[in-house]
Amino acid sequence: MPYDHHAIEARWQRYWDEHATFRAVRHAGRPKKYVLDMFPYPSGAGLHVGHPEGYTATDIVSRHLRMRGVDVLHPMGWDAFGLPAEQHAIETGTHPAVTTRENIGVFRRQLKRLGFAYDWSREIDTTDPAYVRWTQWIFLRLFERGLAFQAEIPVNWCPALGTVLANEEVVDGKSERGGHPVVREPLRQWQLRITAYADRLASDLGSLDWPEATKAKQIEWIGRSEGAEVDFPLVGHPGALTVFTTRPDTLFGATYMVIAPDHPRTLEITAPELRSTVKEYVAAAARKSDMERTAVAKDKTGVFIGAFCTNPLTTKPIPVYTADYVLGAYGTGAIMAVPAHDERDFAFATQMNLPIVEVVSPDGRLHDRLEAAFTGDGTAVRSGEFDGLATPEMKRRIIDHLEAKGIGRRKVNYKLRDWVFSRQRYWGEPIPVYFPVDTAGDPRRGAPATIDYTRPIPLADAELPLLLPALEDYKPGDPQGPLAKALDWRFFQKDGRWFARETNTMPQWAGSCWYYLRFVDPHDEREIVSAKAYDDWMPIDLYVGGAEHTVLHLLYARFWHKVLYDVGVVKDPEPFLKLVHQGMILGETGEKMSKSRGNVINPDDVVHQAGADALRVYEMFMGPLEQVKPWQTAGLQGVRRFLDRVHVVATRTASNAIDDETKRLVHRTVKKVTDDIAAMRFNTAVSAMMILTNHLQALDHPPREALEKLVLCLSPYAPHLAEELWERLGHTPSIADHPWPTYDPALCVDDQIEIAVQVNGRVRGRITVARDTPEAVARDLALGDEGAKPFLEGKTVKKIVYVPGRIVNLIVG
Repeated sequence: MPYDHHAIEARWQRYWDEHATFRAVRHAGRPKKYVLDMFPYPSGAGLHVGHPEGYTATDIVSRHLRMRGVDVLHPMGWDAFGLPAEQHAIETGTHPAVTTRENIGVFRRQLKRLGFAYDWSREIDTTDPAYVRWTQWIFLRLFERGLAFQAEIPVNWCPALGTVLANEEVVDGKSERGGHPVVREPLRQWQLRITAYADRLASDLGSLDWPEATKAKQIEWIGRSEGAEVDFPLVGHPGALTVFTTRPDTLFGATYMVIAPDHPRTLEITAPELRSTVKEYVAAAARKSDMERTAVAKDKTGVFIGAFCTNPLTTKPIPVYTADYVLGAYGTGAIMAVPAHDERDFAFATQMNLPIVEVVSPDGRLHDRLEAAFTGDGTAVRSGEFDGLATPEMKRRIIDHLEAKGIGRRKVNYKLRDWVFSRQRYWGEPIPVYFPVDTAGDPRRGAPATIDYTRPIPLADAELPLLLPALEDYKPGDPQGPLAKALDWRFFQKDGRWFARETNTMPQWAGSCWYYLRFVDPHDEREIVSAKAYDDWMPIDLYVGGAEHTVLHLLYARFWHKVLYDVGVVKDPEPFLKLVHQGMILGETGEKMSKSRGNVINPDDVVHQAGADALRVYEMFMGPLEQVKPWQTAGLQGVRRFLDRVHVVATRTASNAIDDETKRLVHRTVKKVTDDIAAMRFNTAVSAMMILTNHLQALDHPPREALEKLVLCLSPYAPHLAEELWERLGHTPSIADHPWPTYDPALCVDDQIEIAVQVNGRVRGRITVARDTPEAVARDLALGDEGAKPFLEGKTVKKIVYVPGRIVNLIVG
């Protein structure tokens, strides 16, 4: 009969809460592990079955470590500020604070129902005033060090959402959320100078146990490149267009220039007769995100603006185009185009019928016609006095030449841009800065006021937290943000002078940049984290979360951590030592789960029908943690039947005796589960426990040693059932406090092994022999093997090669 998961799971969840079983405490002389999940945004939809996958993995690791005598910190909290809560509030008329509080309640209930071993006494919420205080405190440290600054920059402005969007949030000129039109326009923004940390963010990745693909994406996003800045004098206009290039060796092959549509000089140097055409092109480019504009696969577009520059090496005039694949905010906003040696330039030149001049030859010879751009290293050709130089030497010599002539200079450039930190929204942390106001009256009552944004004044630490005002109308639309409507909050007097608070808020990223640090010391009112708490738990030993965070969250969190390292708050240069991405769980048809497809599976329904333990074990059994996997209800039912078998076997009358076969299987299972948890191979550990259960099921009186070790191994996976069975086996709770089972390595070695039988080096059969089988016995068995016999008929065995434990090779002629 199936066990009653409703009663068992409710009972043990109450027990864990009442006894604070999983409270994280440091003990002198014991090792520690900090195991962390990427904390969730508490949406109104609640959890779906994809969320518990990563949480279950970290829970298994945490429980296993505890049972092995390790002090474990395993916390949970809520990334609760941000756009989704505010949009829901606008649509429903419910204040985002109310929605957020309700959603957190749903998420907390769902997670507790799944039996995760979190230390709930450390729960944090990024909207909590006590947490906001320290988020703002970090901003002030950034401001003090010149890392938080204002600038008027082109941004992705969405009038409908009333906020600036990141490039990743814009698809085909529309907001990813809601599909609203997005335009590029200049706006005063707070930025964080993440570029000052670009080199450290790239180089320190080498010390981390992270997926190589994630490291590569971070390196690509940072985009460090060494090269030169080169000045191309304008013809008929003052000054020059300055370009950055990583291939100064190709300067002799520059046959045209491209200036970004959003470059400040584009319209200025456009010929009058072409101005209307260029204006239209500039406006069209403003409706595209940077990612759309720079996609390698996109068709290249552009228009001639009627201007010319002089190639500083050839002194020939070359035409200037504007094209949206060049970004005004990257590098200098202009490029020299060398179509023979750049794929995008080649495509553009081919399309526009522009000259393509080879100046780097793969074989040292001249080629009259190129079928494609050659982008590798080679030998300089058509390059005057530099002909014949190999590319590395050519780069060095050309830069020396440019610097000597005063027309260029060595330069390191980054694809990474400074972080646009402002949001023109309500539901976010207020930026703790204010500005002087010139007014003759009370600006709260409508008196004209001029705000001097060039003189930002930081709040004192003692004035934190600066909290959001109570607003009934928090709809976006004003580029100053909804907080501009809160006149009594925005304007205030100090020493007889008027001041205005910043009305932009921080992005959702702010709270998630440092939450891991607050978990270490969540109730400290004097410090963001005490030295003792930091030493007790940091850095994070295992961080698990979705692959969608391979770049921005991890990059931003590492940036803030490095600033705090420089300030002296933290003692490690990196926060996350080991990182694992769990794979996505798809719907039963292999499609991504979504409301629109109607294929979202609610874990509450699964827990009700099959139990939390069945859900946990099934999600670990589906396949390797990192793999994308489709949900299969039949698989869930199979796992539930496995747990029912464990329940039946463990409640039988046990025997104190254990036979040799069972003993060996038990010890091999313990070793397998132990090793697999350490390597996060959860699916194969479940398979091993299934094999042991099937073996024990065939015994009328299974050995007590086997039952106890099976239940102990199962406890990190199915903790509720394991607690119940542990108690029935005569032990006091909680099994979570019991030591992990041990195994005898000698019992884990198979006595019988299978070795290959080869004939003239090709495998023709296999034989099973004892591990210490002598050569004469192995030779006779190989000669009699049915698979090898057909290849021995009519032939003479000239030699036999025996490699103990591996092969018998029969050499015939």
